[in-house]
Amino acid sequence: MEIQRALILTAIAVVTYLMILAWQEDYGRVPEMDQTTVTRDADSAFPGEQDLAAAEAGNAGGTATNGNGDDAVPSVEEAPRAAAVGDIPASGEQAPAATDERLISVRTDIMELEIDRLGGDIVRIALLDYPRQVDTPDQPFVLLERSSARTYVAQSGIVGANGTDSAEGRPTWQAERAEYRLGENDQELNVDLYLRQENGAEIIKRFTFERGSYLIRHSHIVRNNTNDIWQGALYGQIKRDGSADPGKQSAGFIPMPTYLGGAYWTSDKPYNKLTLSNMRDENLRTTQEGGWIAMIQHYFLSAWVPDPAERHTYSSVYRRSQDEYILRFVSPTTTVAPNSEGVLYTEFYAGPKLQDNLRAISPGLHMTVDYGWLWFIAQPIFAVLVFLQSGQITLFGNQFDVGFGVGNWGIAIILLTLLIKLVFFKLSATSYRSMARMRKVAPEMQRIREQNKNDRQKQSMELMKLYQKEKINPLGGCLPILVQMPVFIALYYVLLESVELRQAPFFGWIQDLSIMDPWFILPLLMGASMWFQMRLNPTPPDPTQAQVMKWMPIIFTVFFLWFPAGLVLYWLTNNILSIAQQWFITRRIENE
Repeated sequence: MEIQRALILTAIAVVTYLMILAWQEDYGRVPEMDQTTVTRDADSAFPGEQDLAAAEAGNAGGTATNGNGDDAVPSVEEAPRAAAVGDIPASGEQAPAATDERLISVRTDIMELEIDRLGGDIVRIALLDYPRQVDTPDQPFVLLERSSARTYVAQSGIVGANGTDSAEGRPTWQAERAEYRLGENDQELNVDLYLRQENGAEIIKRFTFERGSYLIRHSHIVRNNTNDIWQGALYGQIKRDGSADPGKQSAGFIPMPTYLGGAYWTSDKPYNKLTLSNMRDENLRTTQEGGWIAMIQHYFLSAWVPDPAERHTYSSVYRRSQDEYILRFVSPTTTVAPNSEGVLYTEFYAGPKLQDNLRAISPGLHMTVDYGWLWFIAQPIFAVLVFLQSGQITLFGNQFDVGFGVGNWGIAIILLTLLIKLVFFKLSATSYRSMARMRKVAPEMQRIREQNKNDRQKQSMELMKLYQKEKINPLGGCLPILVQMPVFIALYYVLLESVELRQAPFFGWIQDLSIMDPWFILPLLMGASMWFQMRLNPTPPDPTQAQVMKWMPIIFTVFFLWFPAGLVLYWLTNNILSIAQQWFITRRIENE
């Protein structure tokens, strides 16, 4: 029928439109920079005079501006020279490459790290609980590294009048030993670096690691053993080059639409994206009380989370000559009185995007697990999946264990499909009854068309009378698919974004539900189930429409070849349940 053909084309158009909207929402928008201004590119690797001045303005409640002539932020030439810092010496030569003697090795129960004593930077983090590949469980995924292949490091220091980092270079810290290990019975590990300044002040740069935690507490303990006031501003930054995301997975020749770039918090918008292309074009600058700044990639992130009680300046810099992207914060200037002690504190997270952990660290940080514009559907789906798999549920920030969980994410997806099917059971039943009645009266519909083939208006009127008499809804066949599409798209993002499902096995050849079926068995089974389901539907009288319906299982099978196996498992299970429901209803209608 013409109306059915129009409905099918409309459904396809709606799905395509929703997909385009989702893509545009996540990857096509320029991030809004609320309470921010931007400056043109500056090739600076460390916070300079403008950052320090902005930090001081933030301490007074101000907002940094870009120096266009009407702001209160001094230019580089106007600011005190002592406030400038950089990892490039005054001569312009690069700092020397790290040597084994300069590196400090740290191992906890879940991480392996390397800290460079030059600057006290974290130059490597390997995540022991997350293998790089399924077939190499003994090779951990490396999140941060400084190598010939990639630069992705976390840097920190103090700028200002008595800062540790200056225009002449960065300090080499001292340590008691070159290796630190978290003992089997220890809950905490401190790694201290020491520096004695020329004025006599002593600074301890302390990294504190906790068992089972990816959050590193980071302190600069200033012991001002002088008779003068000590002043400095803490900064932390993430530096990354333009190399590809090592955690990104591809689906055959189709790349997975995962996000690689920056993100930051503002008081009026807790999650703002800052893509690499945006960082190349213009620099972020915003002053916020509390907040965080992060570099995000597939399943993992790193983030600086400074003191939530202070106002900090957040900014970005693109170093064009090195193709490096820098995200940083600068805290307000701290003053330490003579012969006293002060602490400059921040936190650094480097690990998987675990929502509960991130939510506990800082407001909005859990939103880096980005489920797109259908998050209000994806979040409950994820919560139900976690409950079915592990028996754990989170309510009002508290986690409860009910003692029940299937322990397999694939089985959890099957049970989730059953629950969703139960939710839409009545709607599906109504649709299947309508299709069964339409199949039953198909000969009568064909007779009406033949009898009124030269009078379309009368043909439509007679068909509508038949629909009313037999209680047939011509729109009913499309409703189950249209209702399922938002759930389908939301589950797609859950599989794509939730690190819990990374490398999650099912059975047999399916060792990772988050990527495509390597043998294409599930997509082929899904296509066969869809073909069988089509056989239960009434044959469209229109030849063109009949051809479209005949080819639809093949088209869907081709599309699903490269979809995540978990998503195909959901659709296959849904088809099987739909076939059982539709077959039962059709048989009952025909017997009547």
